Amino acid sequence: MTQPLFHIQNAVCRVGNRRVLRVDDFAIATGQHWCVFGGNGSGKSLLAQLLCGDLFTGRDHVQFAADFSVEHDVLVVSFEEQQKLWALDNRHDISEYSDSALDQGTTVSSLILGPLTPDDRYEALLDALDLRALQMRGIRYLSSGQVRKALIARALFRRPRLLLLDDPLESVDRDSQRRITAVLAEWMTPETATLLLCRRERDILPGMTHMALMENLLVVEQGTLHQVQLGEAWQRIAQRRARVPQTLPVPASGHTLPALDPAVPLVELHNVEAGYNGNVVLKNFSWAMRPGRHTLIEGPNGSGKSTLLSLINGENHKAYGQEVWLFGRRRGSGETVWDVKARFGTVSNELHNKYVKGWKVLDVVVSGFFASVGLYDDSGASEHNAARDWLRTLGIEALAGHYYHELSFGEQRLVLLARAMVKHPTILILDEPCVGLDDYHRALILGAVDRIAATTATHIIFVSHTEGEAPACINQRISFPPVGAGPARD
Repeated sequence: MTQPLFHIQNAVCRVGNRRVLRVDDFAIATGQHWCVFGGNGSGKSLLAQLLCGDLFTGRDHVQFAADFSVEHDVLVVSFEEQQKLWALDNRHDISEYSDSALDQGTTVSSLILGPLTPDDRYEALLDALDLRALQMRGIRYLSSGQVRKALIARALFRRPRLLLLDDPLESVDRDSQRRITAVLAEWMTPETATLLLCRRERDILPGMTHMALMENLLVVEQGTLHQVQLGEAWQRIAQRRARVPQTLPVPASGHTLPALDPAVPLVELHNVEAGYNGNVVLKNFSWAMRPGRHTLIEGPNGSGKSTLLSLINGENHKAYGQEVWLFGRRRGSGETVWDVKARFGTVSNELHNKYVKGWKVLDVVVSGFFASVGLYDDSGASEHNAARDWLRTLGIEALAGHYYHELSFGEQRLVLLARAMVKHPTILILDEPCVGLDDYHRALILGAVDRIAATTATHIIFVSHTEGEAPACINQRISFPPVGAGPARD
Protein backbone atom coordinates (compact mmCIF):
# COMPACT_ATOMS: atom_id res chain seq x y z
CA MET A 1 0.00 0.00 0.00
CA THR A 2 1.20 3.47 -0.86
CA GLN A 3 1.64 6.17 1.78
CA PRO A 4 -1.85 6.85 3.25
CA LEU A 5 -3.28 10.35 3.14
CA PHE A 6 -4.32 9.86 6.75
CA HIS A 7 -4.18 7.10 9.35
CA ILE A 8 -6.40 6.80 12.46
CA GLN A 9 -5.11 4.53 15.23
CA ASN A 10 -6.47 3.67 18.67
CA ALA A 11 -8.90 6.60 18.77
CA VAL A 12 -11.38 6.74 21.66
CA CYS A 13 -13.62 9.82 21.52
CA ARG A 14 -16.44 10.58 23.94
CA VAL A 15 -19.39 12.17 22.16
CA GLY A 16 -22.07 13.55 24.47
CA ASN A 17 -23.02 11.86 27.73
CA ARG A 18 -23.73 8.36 26.45
CA ARG A 19 -21.67 7.69 23.33
CA VAL A 20 -18.02 6.77 22.69
CA LEU A 21 -16.53 6.45 19.19
CA ARG A 22 -13.77 3.86 18.86
CA VAL A 23 -11.56 3.51 15.78
CA ASP A 24 -8.72 1.01 16.16
CA ASP A 25 -7.19 1.33 12.70
CA PHE A 26 -8.41 3.07 9.55
CA ALA A 27 -6.52 4.66 6.65
CA ILE A 28 -7.11 5.82 3.06
CA ALA A 29 -4.50 6.15 0.29
CA THR A 30 -4.66 7.77 -3.14
CA GLY A 31 -6.40 5.45 -5.58
CA GLN A 32 -8.73 4.05 -2.92
CA HIS A 33 -12.43 4.83 -2.88
CA TRP A 34 -13.98 3.85 0.45
CA CYS A 35 -17.61 3.38 1.37
CA VAL A 36 -18.20 3.71 5.12
CA PHE A 37 -21.52 1.91 5.52
CA GLY A 38 -23.86 1.76 8.50
CA GLY A 39 -27.31 2.64 9.76
CA ASN A 40 -28.44 5.85 11.45
CA GLY A 41 -26.35 6.46 14.58
CA SER A 42 -23.66 3.91 13.67
CA GLY A 43 -20.88 6.51 13.75
CA LYS A 44 -20.20 7.34 10.08
CA SER A 45 -20.48 11.11 10.48
CA LEU A 46 -18.42 11.01 13.68
CA LEU A 47 -15.64 9.17 11.83
CA ALA A 48 -15.67 11.94 9.21
CA GLN A 49 -15.58 14.59 11.94
CA LEU A 50 -12.60 12.84 13.50
CA LEU A 51 -10.77 12.92 10.18
CA CYS A 52 -11.58 16.62 9.68
CA GLY A 53 -10.38 17.57 13.18
CA ASP A 54 -13.84 18.39 14.52
CA LEU A 55 -13.63 15.91 17.43
CA PHE A 56 -11.18 17.51 19.80
CA THR A 57 -10.58 14.43 21.95
CA GLY A 58 -9.41 12.35 18.98
CA ARG A 59 -7.07 14.71 17.13
CA ASP A 60 -3.91 13.14 18.52
CA HIS A 61 -4.90 9.79 17.04
CA VAL A 62 -5.03 11.00 13.41
CA GLN A 63 -1.77 11.17 11.46
CA PHE A 64 -1.59 12.83 8.04
CA ALA A 65 0.89 12.51 5.20
CA ALA A 66 3.57 15.19 5.35
CA ASP A 67 2.19 17.00 2.29
CA PHE A 68 -1.50 16.56 3.18
CA SER A 69 -3.70 19.23 4.80
CA VAL A 70 -7.35 18.81 5.69
CA GLU A 71 -7.99 22.50 5.12
CA HIS A 72 -6.60 22.49 1.57
CA ASP A 73 -6.85 18.88 0.40
CA VAL A 74 -10.33 17.77 1.56
CA LEU A 75 -13.66 18.95 0.18
CA VAL A 76 -16.92 17.93 1.81
CA VAL A 77 -20.32 17.49 0.17
CA SER A 78 -23.01 17.00 2.81
CA PHE A 79 -26.39 18.26 3.97
CA GLU A 80 -24.66 19.97 6.91
CA GLU A 81 -22.39 21.81 4.47
CA GLN A 82 -25.49 22.97 2.58
CA GLN A 83 -27.04 24.24 5.81
CA LYS A 84 -23.90 26.22 6.63
CA LEU A 85 -23.85 27.81 3.17
CA TRP A 86 -27.54 28.73 3.34
CA ALA A 87 -27.16 30.20 6.83
CA LEU A 88 -24.12 32.26 5.84
CA ASP A 89 -25.79 33.48 2.66
CA ASN A 90 -28.98 34.49 4.49
CA ARG A 91 -26.98 36.46 7.06
CA HIS A 92 -25.57 38.53 4.22
CA ASP A 93 -28.95 39.12 2.56
CA ILE A 94 -29.27 42.86 1.77
CA SER A 95 -32.45 42.66 -0.33
CA GLU A 96 -34.41 44.90 2.06
CA TYR A 97 -31.86 47.68 1.50
CA SER A 98 -31.69 47.23 -2.29
CA ASP A 99 -33.61 49.45 -4.71
CA SER A 100 -34.82 46.32 -6.50
CA ALA A 101 -35.64 44.51 -3.21
CA LEU A 102 -33.62 41.60 -4.61
CA ASP A 103 -30.25 40.24 -3.56
CA GLN A 104 -29.15 37.09 -5.38
CA GLY A 105 -26.41 36.47 -2.82
CA THR A 106 -24.00 33.66 -3.62
CA THR A 107 -24.69 32.46 -7.15
CA VAL A 108 -24.14 28.93 -8.39
CA SER A 109 -21.28 30.19 -10.56
CA SER A 110 -19.48 31.95 -7.71
CA LEU A 111 -19.97 28.95 -5.43
CA ILE A 112 -18.35 26.59 -7.94
CA LEU A 113 -15.54 28.87 -9.08
CA GLY A 114 -14.54 30.73 -5.93
CA PRO A 115 -11.42 32.72 -6.91
CA LEU A 116 -10.76 30.55 -9.98
CA THR A 117 -11.46 31.30 -13.65
CA PRO A 118 -13.98 29.31 -15.69
CA ASP A 119 -12.49 26.83 -18.16
CA ASP A 120 -13.55 23.81 -20.18
CA ARG A 121 -13.94 21.67 -17.03
CA TYR A 122 -16.31 24.25 -15.56
CA GLU A 123 -18.41 24.29 -18.73
CA ALA A 124 -18.49 20.48 -18.83
CA LEU A 125 -19.67 20.26 -15.22
CA LEU A 126 -22.48 22.75 -15.85
CA ASP A 127 -23.76 20.54 -18.65
CA ALA A 128 -23.16 17.21 -16.91
CA LEU A 129 -25.07 18.31 -13.78
CA ASP A 130 -27.71 20.38 -15.61
CA LEU A 131 -26.64 23.61 -13.88
CA ARG A 132 -26.21 25.89 -16.88
CA ALA A 133 -29.62 27.57 -16.55
CA LEU A 134 -29.00 28.07 -12.81
CA GLN A 135 -25.45 29.41 -12.86
CA MET A 136 -26.43 33.04 -12.20
CA ARG A 137 -29.16 32.22 -9.69
CA GLY A 138 -28.56 32.64 -5.95
CA ILE A 139 -28.30 29.42 -3.92
CA ARG A 140 -30.84 30.75 -1.40
CA TYR A 141 -33.48 30.42 -4.13
CA LEU A 142 -32.62 26.84 -5.07
CA SER A 143 -33.99 23.54 -3.84
CA SER A 144 -31.90 21.27 -1.66
CA GLY A 145 -31.19 18.96 -4.60
CA GLN A 146 -30.06 21.81 -6.83
CA VAL A 147 -27.63 23.07 -4.18
CA ARG A 148 -26.33 19.51 -3.76
CA LYS A 149 -25.43 19.40 -7.47
CA ALA A 150 -23.70 22.78 -7.19
CA LEU A 151 -21.62 21.55 -4.23
CA ILE A 152 -20.56 18.46 -6.19
CA ALA A 153 -19.62 20.65 -9.16
CA ARG A 154 -17.53 22.85 -6.85
CA ALA A 155 -15.73 19.84 -5.41
CA LEU A 156 -14.97 18.26 -8.78
CA PHE A 157 -13.88 21.55 -10.34
CA ARG A 158 -11.35 22.18 -7.57
CA ARG A 159 -10.12 18.54 -7.55
CA PRO A 160 -9.27 17.88 -3.88
CA ARG A 161 -6.95 15.05 -2.93
CA LEU A 162 -9.76 13.52 -0.86
CA LEU A 163 -13.46 13.98 -1.66
CA LEU A 164 -15.74 13.34 1.34
CA LEU A 165 -19.31 12.57 0.30
CA ASP A 166 -22.11 12.21 2.85
CA ASP A 167 -24.94 10.42 0.99
CA PRO A 168 -24.68 12.57 -2.18
CA LEU A 169 -27.76 10.96 -3.78
CA GLU A 170 -30.02 11.88 -0.87
CA SER A 171 -32.77 14.45 -1.44
CA VAL A 172 -32.23 14.70 -5.22
CA ASP A 173 -34.59 13.63 -8.00
CA ARG A 174 -34.02 10.65 -10.29
CA ASP A 175 -32.44 12.58 -13.17
CA SER A 176 -30.06 14.33 -10.77
CA GLN A 177 -29.11 11.01 -9.16
CA ARG A 178 -28.18 9.66 -12.57
CA ARG A 179 -26.11 12.73 -13.41
CA ILE A 180 -24.33 12.77 -10.03
CA THR A 181 -23.52 9.06 -10.28
CA ALA A 182 -22.01 9.57 -13.74
CA VAL A 183 -19.74 12.49 -12.82
CA LEU A 184 -18.55 10.80 -9.63
CA ALA A 185 -17.75 7.61 -11.56
CA GLU A 186 -15.47 9.70 -13.79
CA TRP A 187 -13.85 11.19 -10.68
CA MET A 188 -12.88 7.83 -9.19
CA THR A 189 -9.50 7.06 -10.73
CA PRO A 190 -6.11 5.79 -9.44
CA GLU A 191 -5.12 9.46 -8.99
CA THR A 192 -7.97 10.44 -6.65
CA ALA A 193 -9.39 9.29 -3.31
CA THR A 194 -12.96 9.18 -2.01
CA LEU A 195 -14.67 8.65 1.35
CA LEU A 196 -18.39 7.95 0.91
CA LEU A 197 -20.69 7.84 3.96
CA CYS A 198 -23.63 5.64 3.05
CA ARG A 199 -26.64 4.18 4.88
CA ARG A 200 -28.50 2.39 2.05
CA GLU A 201 -27.22 -0.44 -0.14
CA ARG A 202 -28.86 1.09 -3.23
CA ASP A 203 -26.81 4.30 -2.77
CA ILE A 204 -23.35 2.68 -2.88
CA LEU A 205 -21.68 4.40 -5.84
CA PRO A 206 -20.11 2.52 -8.74
CA GLY A 207 -16.33 2.72 -8.48
CA MET A 208 -16.10 2.03 -4.75
CA THR A 209 -13.04 -0.18 -4.10
CA HIS A 210 -13.17 -0.63 -0.32
CA MET A 211 -15.75 -0.75 2.46
CA ALA A 212 -15.77 -0.23 6.22
CA LEU A 213 -18.83 -1.31 8.19
CA MET A 214 -19.83 0.65 11.29
CA GLU A 215 -22.13 -0.42 14.10
CA ASN A 216 -22.60 1.10 17.56
CA LEU A 217 -19.82 3.68 16.96
CA LEU A 218 -17.27 1.01 16.06
CA VAL A 219 -15.67 -0.10 12.78
CA VAL A 220 -16.64 -3.79 12.88
CA GLU A 221 -15.20 -4.88 9.53
CA GLN A 222 -13.18 -3.42 6.66
CA GLY A 223 -11.47 -4.49 3.46
CA THR A 224 -12.21 -4.62 -0.25
CA LEU A 225 -15.84 -4.01 -1.17
CA HIS A 226 -16.35 -7.55 -2.47
CA GLN A 227 -14.71 -9.13 0.57
CA VAL A 228 -16.78 -7.20 3.11
CA GLN A 229 -20.10 -7.83 1.35
CA LEU A 230 -19.52 -11.59 1.67
CA GLY A 231 -19.19 -11.39 5.45
CA GLU A 232 -21.62 -11.98 8.32
CA ALA A 233 -21.46 -8.36 9.53
CA TRP A 234 -22.74 -7.11 6.17
CA GLN A 235 -25.68 -9.49 6.27
CA ARG A 236 -26.56 -8.38 9.81
CA ILE A 237 -26.35 -4.66 9.14
CA ALA A 238 -27.78 -4.46 5.62
CA GLN A 239 -30.70 -6.83 6.20
CA ARG A 240 -32.02 -5.54 9.53
CA ARG A 241 -35.83 -5.64 9.52
CA ALA A 242 -38.20 -3.10 11.08
CA ARG A 243 -41.08 -4.03 13.41
CA VAL A 244 -44.06 -1.91 12.35
CA PRO A 245 -46.56 -0.93 15.12
CA GLN A 246 -49.85 -2.83 14.92
CA THR A 247 -51.95 -0.66 17.25
CA LEU A 248 -51.91 3.11 17.73
CA PRO A 249 -52.81 5.39 20.68
CA VAL A 250 -56.24 7.02 20.85
CA PRO A 251 -56.62 10.83 21.07
CA ALA A 252 -55.80 12.33 24.44
CA SER A 253 -58.70 13.54 26.57
CA GLY A 254 -59.60 17.13 25.74
CA HIS A 255 -57.63 17.14 22.48
CA THR A 256 -60.18 15.87 19.96
CA LEU A 257 -60.83 18.15 16.99
CA PRO A 258 -64.36 19.29 16.01
CA ALA A 259 -65.95 17.04 13.38
CA LEU A 260 -65.91 18.15 9.74
CA ASP A 261 -68.59 17.84 7.08
CA PRO A 262 -67.66 14.65 5.15
CA ALA A 263 -69.06 16.16 1.95
CA VAL A 264 -66.66 19.12 2.03
CA PRO A 265 -63.09 18.83 0.64
CA LEU A 266 -60.31 19.08 3.21
CA VAL A 267 -58.21 21.18 0.82
CA GLU A 268 -59.43 22.97 -2.28
CA LEU A 269 -57.52 25.28 -4.63
CA HIS A 270 -58.99 27.01 -7.71
CA ASN A 271 -56.78 28.61 -10.38
CA VAL A 272 -54.07 29.45 -7.88
CA GLU A 273 -50.81 31.14 -8.88
CA ALA A 274 -47.66 31.19 -6.75
CA GLY A 275 -43.88 31.30 -7.03
CA TYR A 276 -40.77 32.92 -5.60
CA ASN A 277 -38.17 35.48 -6.67
CA GLY A 278 -40.17 36.32 -9.78
CA ASN A 279 -40.41 32.67 -10.90
CA VAL A 280 -43.96 31.35 -11.28
CA VAL A 281 -44.06 27.66 -10.35
CA LEU A 282 -47.84 27.25 -9.97
CA LYS A 283 -50.13 28.83 -12.57
CA ASN A 284 -53.89 28.30 -12.86
CA PHE A 285 -53.51 25.38 -10.47
CA SER A 286 -56.65 23.65 -9.23
CA TRP A 287 -56.93 20.62 -6.97
CA ALA A 288 -59.13 19.16 -4.25
CA MET A 289 -58.34 16.66 -1.49
CA ARG A 290 -61.51 15.00 -0.24
CA PRO A 291 -62.07 12.92 2.89
CA GLY A 292 -60.65 9.43 2.45
CA ARG A 293 -57.83 10.60 0.17
CA HIS A 294 -54.14 10.08 0.90
CA THR A 295 -52.07 12.15 -1.52
CA LEU A 296 -48.60 11.72 -2.98
CA ILE A 297 -46.94 14.91 -4.28
CA GLU A 298 -43.96 13.99 -6.44
CA GLY A 299 -41.63 15.72 -8.86
CA PRO A 300 -38.06 16.88 -9.46
CA ASN A 301 -36.19 19.45 -7.39
CA GLY A 302 -37.54 22.99 -7.86
CA SER A 303 -40.76 21.91 -9.60
CA GLY A 304 -43.20 23.40 -7.07
CA LYS A 305 -43.79 20.74 -4.40
CA SER A 306 -42.70 22.96 -1.49
CA THR A 307 -44.62 25.94 -2.86
CA LEU A 308 -47.82 23.87 -2.95
CA LEU A 309 -47.24 22.69 0.61
CA SER A 310 -46.78 26.25 1.85
CA LEU A 311 -50.18 27.19 0.40
CA ILE A 312 -51.83 24.22 2.08
CA ASN A 313 -50.36 24.56 5.57
CA GLY A 314 -50.84 28.32 5.86
CA GLU A 315 -47.16 29.30 5.65
CA ASN A 316 -47.44 31.12 2.30
CA HIS A 317 -49.08 34.56 2.47
CA LYS A 318 -49.93 34.29 -1.24
CA ALA A 319 -52.80 32.02 -0.26
CA TYR A 320 -54.70 35.14 0.84
CA GLY A 321 -56.79 36.76 -1.87
CA GLN A 322 -56.88 33.53 -3.89
CA GLU A 323 -59.27 30.60 -3.98
CA VAL A 324 -57.57 28.53 -1.29
CA TRP A 325 -60.00 26.65 0.97
CA LEU A 326 -59.05 24.62 4.04
CA PHE A 327 -61.59 22.45 5.84
CA GLY A 328 -64.52 24.35 4.29
CA ARG A 329 -63.24 27.88 4.99
CA ARG A 330 -61.55 30.21 2.58
CA ARG A 331 -58.16 31.45 3.71
CA GLY A 332 -58.41 34.97 5.06
CA SER A 333 -62.06 34.67 6.13
CA GLY A 334 -61.34 35.30 9.81
CA GLU A 335 -59.55 32.15 10.88
CA THR A 336 -56.35 32.44 12.90
CA VAL A 337 -53.07 30.78 12.05
CA TRP A 338 -53.64 28.57 15.10
CA ASP A 339 -57.01 27.45 13.72
CA VAL A 340 -55.13 26.19 10.67
CA LYS A 341 -52.18 24.66 12.54
CA ALA A 342 -54.47 22.77 14.91
CA ARG A 343 -55.51 20.43 12.09
CA PHE A 344 -52.02 19.81 10.68
CA GLY A 345 -49.16 17.65 11.84
CA THR A 346 -45.84 18.00 10.00
CA VAL A 347 -42.61 16.07 9.57
CA SER A 348 -40.00 17.85 7.46
CA ASN A 349 -36.28 18.52 7.18
CA GLU A 350 -36.87 22.16 8.09
CA LEU A 351 -38.60 21.20 11.33
CA HIS A 352 -35.98 18.52 11.99
CA ASN A 353 -33.27 21.18 12.15
CA LYS A 354 -35.17 23.66 14.32
CA TYR A 355 -34.73 21.59 17.48
CA VAL A 356 -31.20 22.40 18.53
CA LYS A 357 -29.46 21.60 21.81
CA GLY A 358 -31.37 21.71 25.06
CA TRP A 359 -34.68 19.99 24.30
CA LYS A 360 -35.56 16.65 25.85
CA VAL A 361 -37.36 14.12 23.67
CA LEU A 362 -40.57 14.14 25.73
CA ASP A 363 -40.77 17.94 25.50
CA VAL A 364 -40.30 17.80 21.72
CA VAL A 365 -43.24 15.41 21.37
CA VAL A 366 -45.50 17.37 23.77
CA SER A 367 -44.77 20.58 21.81
CA GLY A 368 -46.79 19.04 18.97
CA PHE A 369 -49.96 19.86 20.90
CA PHE A 370 -49.11 23.55 20.62
CA ALA A 371 -47.50 23.64 17.12
CA SER A 372 -44.44 25.22 18.74
CA VAL A 373 -40.72 24.52 18.65
CA GLY A 374 -40.17 23.69 22.30
CA LEU A 375 -42.68 24.18 25.10
CA TYR A 376 -44.06 27.69 25.55
CA ASP A 377 -47.50 26.64 26.85
CA ASP A 378 -48.56 24.84 29.98
CA SER A 379 -48.77 21.10 29.55
CA GLY A 380 -50.04 18.54 32.00
CA ALA A 381 -50.27 14.83 32.69
CA SER A 382 -52.68 14.21 29.80
CA GLU A 383 -50.25 15.61 27.22
CA HIS A 384 -47.25 13.84 28.73
CA ASN A 385 -49.06 10.50 28.85
CA ALA A 386 -50.12 10.86 25.23
CA ALA A 387 -46.55 11.68 24.23
CA ARG A 388 -45.23 8.60 26.04
CA ASP A 389 -47.88 6.46 24.34
CA TRP A 390 -46.63 7.51 20.90
CA LEU A 391 -42.98 7.04 21.86
CA ARG A 392 -43.86 3.54 23.11
CA THR A 393 -45.75 2.76 19.90
CA LEU A 394 -42.71 3.68 17.79
CA GLY A 395 -40.37 1.68 20.00
CA ILE A 396 -38.44 4.62 21.46
CA GLU A 397 -40.05 5.17 24.87
CA ALA A 398 -36.66 4.64 26.55
CA LEU A 399 -35.45 7.85 24.86
CA ALA A 400 -38.06 10.11 26.53
CA GLY A 401 -35.53 11.64 28.94
CA HIS A 402 -32.69 11.91 26.42
CA TYR A 403 -31.73 15.12 24.63
CA TYR A 404 -33.04 15.31 21.06
CA HIS A 405 -29.70 16.47 19.63
CA GLU A 406 -27.94 13.39 21.05
CA LEU A 407 -30.18 10.91 19.20
CA SER A 408 -29.36 9.35 15.85
CA PHE A 409 -30.94 10.94 12.77
CA GLY A 410 -33.37 8.04 12.46
CA GLU A 411 -34.42 8.30 16.09
CA GLN A 412 -34.95 12.03 15.70
CA ARG A 413 -37.23 11.43 12.71
CA LEU A 414 -39.33 8.97 14.75
CA VAL A 415 -39.60 11.59 17.51
CA LEU A 416 -40.93 14.11 14.96
CA LEU A 417 -43.51 11.59 13.76
CA ALA A 418 -44.66 11.16 17.36
CA ARG A 419 -44.77 14.96 17.72
CA ALA A 420 -46.89 15.30 14.57
CA MET A 421 -49.36 12.56 15.57
CA VAL A 422 -49.73 13.31 19.28
CA LYS A 423 -52.76 15.54 18.63
CA HIS A 424 -54.21 13.20 15.94
CA PRO A 425 -54.28 15.86 13.19
CA THR A 426 -56.77 15.91 10.33
CA ILE A 427 -53.87 16.04 7.85
CA LEU A 428 -50.36 14.70 8.39
CA ILE A 429 -47.88 16.40 6.03
CA LEU A 430 -44.77 14.30 5.45
CA ASP A 431 -42.31 16.40 3.45
CA GLU A 432 -39.67 13.92 2.27
CA PRO A 433 -39.78 12.14 5.63
CA CYS A 434 -37.37 9.39 4.56
CA VAL A 435 -34.50 11.72 3.64
CA GLY A 436 -31.45 10.81 5.71
CA LEU A 437 -32.84 7.47 6.88
CA ASP A 438 -31.37 4.00 6.54
CA ASP A 439 -33.51 1.15 5.17
CA TYR A 440 -34.59 0.07 8.66
CA HIS A 441 -35.98 3.48 9.66
CA ARG A 442 -37.49 4.02 6.19
CA ALA A 443 -39.47 0.79 6.50
CA LEU A 444 -40.56 1.73 10.02
CA ILE A 445 -41.74 5.22 8.98
CA LEU A 446 -43.60 3.99 5.88
CA GLY A 447 -45.19 1.12 7.79
CA ALA A 448 -46.31 3.42 10.60
CA VAL A 449 -47.83 5.85 8.08
CA ASP A 450 -49.84 3.04 6.49
CA ARG A 451 -51.08 2.02 9.93
CA ILE A 452 -52.08 5.64 10.66
CA ALA A 453 -54.01 5.85 7.40
CA ALA A 454 -55.77 2.54 8.03
CA THR A 455 -56.78 2.96 11.67
CA THR A 456 -57.17 6.70 12.39
CA ALA A 457 -59.06 9.70 10.96
CA THR A 458 -55.79 11.32 9.84
CA HIS A 459 -55.24 11.94 6.12
CA ILE A 460 -51.78 11.76 4.55
CA ILE A 461 -49.98 14.22 2.27
CA PHE A 462 -46.67 12.59 1.35
CA VAL A 463 -44.00 14.47 -0.62
CA SER A 464 -41.27 12.51 -2.38
CA HIS A 465 -39.08 12.42 -5.47
CA THR A 466 -37.64 8.97 -4.82
CA GLU A 467 -39.08 6.21 -6.98
CA GLY A 468 -40.91 3.55 -5.01
CA GLU A 469 -40.70 5.50 -1.75
CA ALA A 470 -44.28 6.13 -0.72
CA PRO A 471 -46.67 4.40 1.68
CA ALA A 472 -49.10 1.84 0.28
CA CYS A 473 -52.11 3.90 1.43
CA ILE A 474 -51.68 6.48 -1.37
CA ASN A 475 -54.82 6.81 -3.52
CA GLN A 476 -54.30 10.25 -5.05
CA ARG A 477 -51.29 11.63 -6.88
CA ILE A 478 -49.96 15.02 -8.01
CA SER A 479 -46.97 14.64 -10.33
CA PHE A 480 -44.86 17.71 -11.05
CA PRO A 481 -42.77 17.52 -14.24
CA PRO A 482 -39.62 19.65 -14.64
CA VAL A 483 -39.95 23.39 -14.01
CA GLY A 484 -42.10 25.15 -16.58
CA ALA A 485 -44.66 22.41 -17.25
CA GLY A 486 -47.93 22.07 -15.38
CA PRO A 487 -48.52 19.36 -12.78
CA ALA A 488 -50.56 16.24 -13.50
CA ARG A 489 -53.24 15.07 -11.05
CA ASP A 490 -55.24 11.88 -10.60
